[in-house]
Amino acid sequence: MTELLSIILAAGEGTRMRSALPKVLHEVGGLPIVGHVVNAAIAAGSSRVAVVTGPGHEAVREAVKHFAPEVTFFEQSERRGTAHAASMARPLWAEANGYVAVIYGDHPLLRGANFAAVLDRLATGFDVAILGFEPRDPTGYGRFITDGDRLLAIREHKDASDAERLIGLCNACILTFRAEVFRELIDKVQPNNAQREFYVTDLVELANAAGYRVGYGTAPERDVMGVNDRAQLARAEGQFQALRRDDFMKAGVTLKDPGTVYFSYDTQIARDVVIEPNVVFGPGVTIEEGAVIHAFSHLEGAHVGPGASVGPFARLRPGADLAENAKVGNFVEVKNARVGKGAKLPHLSYVGDAEVGAKANLGAGTITCNYDGVNKSKTVIGEGAFIGSNASLVAPVTIGEGAYVASGSVVTRDVPADALAVARARQENKDGYAPRLKARALAIKQARAAKPESSGQ
Repeated sequence: MTELLSIILAAGEGTRMRSALPKVLHEVGGLPIVGHVVNAAIAAGSSRVAVVTGPGHEAVREAVKHFAPEVTFFEQSERRGTAHAASMARPLWAEANGYVAVIYGDHPLLRGANFAAVLDRLATGFDVAILGFEPRDPTGYGRFITDGDRLLAIREHKDASDAERLIGLCNACILTFRAEVFRELIDKVQPNNAQREFYVTDLVELANAAGYRVGYGTAPERDVMGVNDRAQLARAEGQFQALRRDDFMKAGVTLKDPGTVYFSYDTQIARDVVIEPNVVFGPGVTIEEGAVIHAFSHLEGAHVGPGASVGPFARLRPGADLAENAKVGNFVEVKNARVGKGAKLPHLSYVGDAEVGAKANLGAGTITCNYDGVNKSKTVIGEGAFIGSNASLVAPVTIGEGAYVASGSVVTRDVPADALAVARARQENKDGYAPRLKARALAIKQARAAKPESSGQ
């Protein structure tokens, strides 16, 4: 396979986003926009990936390093156009073999497969190949000036004539070159435009003038949509979710109301999983075969085992790990906890920093008190244990296998296997006292009703 160097341009400020956050850090499907572009370049077979950021964009670098530590970063200290930005990666392209691709970093729906439309052109003998598309509204896009299968020039919208603005074929987001051609031409770009910037698209005319063959490929508009403002960000999210929903249903997942379910870029779901309406998946979720996710549940950083049941109105936070046929019911929150095979957390509970044994049962209102204001501690609940309703388990504490904890208990010491723990104040009954309490309450009520209201002046 021919070596491919991908240079991703992520230096733009994105002022139209009206945000202190760099444009490429806004998320689609739980992943920064630039992350989608990096993943597409890697999926296309890039042996090296460079990301060019703007000054002070350390946050962009940190975000990319988190999921792609092999990326090399360069900085464009002043905004002088896309060709200038691409030239910042000189240490890599100066030694590159094979192909060099320059990709705009604000296209979150780009896929590795989109690279083939232009890389295949290089493989058939072209020296330069640019990805194009036909938008419903070409306003603002650079236009392709073509002659058959040859691309003669790309004219930016603001520099195009009235006749050129009628062209429907527009520049997308990937420009590819034979490495030696890119090296020869990149420093020859001149700021011959109204903005006095160095455009990477000017390489097309330079390549033609030098006698090189320049071609183009095309992609669906959906795949190459860019994001410049909040409205486009919302449209990209909608497109992303639609694609993910279709992918999962084709793979054997049942979505009861697809339009109300939201996935992350890395959600993994096996076949025969059923997902009810209004479920949100944050990053890092894996659902195994036959599980059911009931309505209005939120999952992030969680693993749900085969046949398990979640919700409705459940929240699985990072580190939640449900074994086969486990049940996490309505209004239950689980964080950093292993719930064993067949264990049940039916309703109204918080289980954090815990290990719940197989077939254990936690009554309504059970809480693992895992935080003392400084440190987190662990609760271990043994196999087959039964925790009565409204019990508080103060960690660190262990409830032995088969043990019972009486309802309303505050457990601060370990409970041996098969023992009964009762940790609550002794009940006291006062015979005949209830009518006296009621009479006193009625007297207070009558006194309030008889008191005249003050008339303010």
